[in-house]
Amino acid sequence: MHPAFSILFFTTLAGAAQGLVVLLALSSLGRVPLAPNFVVMALEVAEVLLVTGLAASFLHLGRKMQAWRAVLMWRTSWMSREVIVLPAFIVLVAVWWWSIRSVAKMPTPIAIPLPSQWWWLMPAIMIAGALALWYCTAMIYACLRFVQEWAQPLTLVNFTLIGLSSGLMLASALAAFAGEAALLRVTGPCALVVTLIAWATRMLALQHNATLKHKSTLQSATGINAPNLVQKSMGMSAGSFNTREFFHGRTLALLKQVKLGFIVLCFALPAVLALWGVATGAMLPWALAVLCQVPGLVAERWFFFAQARHPQNLYYQVVS
Repeated sequence: MHPAFSILFFTTLAGAAQGLVVLLALSSLGRVPLAPNFVVMALEVAEVLLVTGLAASFLHLGRKMQAWRAVLMWRTSWMSREVIVLPAFIVLVAVWWWSIRSVAKMPTPIAIPLPSQWWWLMPAIMIAGALALWYCTAMIYACLRFVQEWAQPLTLVNFTLIGLSSGLMLASALAAFAGEAALLRVTGPCALVVTLIAWATRMLALQHNATLKHKSTLQSATGINAPNLVQKSMGMSAGSFNTREFFHGRTLALLKQVKLGFIVLCFALPAVLALWGVATGAMLPWALAVLCQVPGLVAERWFFFAQARHPQNLYYQVVS
């Protein structure tokens, strides 16, 4: 498939924001004492990432003024459901930010929830909203049975775990910067463990795709049942939507380089830096982990799209 950079930026930015919000919500439910000013700042970072991701997704639209029509197919389209859930989640983050901001002037650290018998409701809603958004985003691709690289449970698992990993790395960097030692003692080990688990599940997905036996063949694509069928042209004399939008046009050597790059930048190096951060409690390793993971996340998502083989490419792209 042809990776659209607007979608790469949207999924990586939104995923990190969701992971950050989930971490804050779990800290709230766990009664971790945090300074309200820190929570306000962290929610502002999450909101900026979400809004920036939403803005980036608009670049993918052909007719941007008719973007509202995307919600009309919510009964059958996962993309329509994502279009509904994303703005709703952005509003929820803003509401939670406003509620915490009202107590931000308190001098002593408090647990995030408001002093009410329903204190747990808002964090629970935030977690549910983040999970719903991950599910809708991943199902856009996992529901496409004809793209076998995506149509597997690991697609949903990897979207969620990679988002959690990036969110935890970001939360750890923010906690180290703000001097939130209590939160860093929680987020640091969690970031390390989740990153290692995300690495393992992503490698399982890569192994699955490498050994995949595609149901579509050149024979089924052309309708010619000859056993030794060789394609000599791409099916047309000039480029078209089919030749541009469903194939990336990059070499296998580049794909291997991108694969190695995102494994190192997205998982291996951040895990090493997280181990350093957990051992020392310093801010530098967490800042470096976030800086190296950002290009790794983009590369990982680019490879996710580029590795997928649309069946139409058997006729329009594969040339001997």
